[in-house]
Amino acid sequence: MIEELTAGTLPAALPGLAGLLVACVEAGASIGFLPPMRPAEAAAYWDGLAGALATGERRMLLARDGRGAVTGTASLVLAGLPNGRHRAEVAKVMVHPAARRQGVGRALMLRLEALAREEGRDLLVLDTKSGEAAERLYRALGWIAVGQVPGYALEPGGRCATTFMYRALGGAPPDVGLVGKG
Repeated sequence: MIEELTAGTLPAALPGLAGLLVACVEAGASIGFLPPMRPAEAAAYWDGLAGALATGERRMLLARDGRGAVTGTASLVLAGLPNGRHRAEVAKVMVHPAARRQGVGRALMLRLEALAREEGRDLLVLDTKSGEAAERLYRALGWIAVGQVPGYALEPGGRCATTFMYRALGGAPPDVGLVGKG
């Protein structure tokens, strides 16, 4: 089951979201945090998003299993500047390690695309740890890699490469020419 969180429903979801973030970080996910991750730190991160949810700058999905346990989340961060109101960033896509390879990530991504269309956005961007299962999922869903930055993110063993990707949802195709080339 996938539901959209709001600033009003976020507080009730905080314990499950905190547990999800801790589990993903401890399993090695490159999502901005390093282990060890304390549950209070994880809860504070999620609680800090309430303002962006309230203003509509961020739309956030929550996946639950049949027992109601949080199994995943994903966010759509809407570009607010006038020249970017056609795009959004996909952020903090997480699937609990115990729920992986069950279609949760795919379902979250497809629902985010629907939210983007609702918002009038036809270009999505994201970044992901290079070579991981998430990158393979995104490629299978039609995302296109535009480049890789070596050593972009820190992880317990050093640094890892990050792949930047985009997905055009319709409308005018993005201009993928090089800046300054003409």
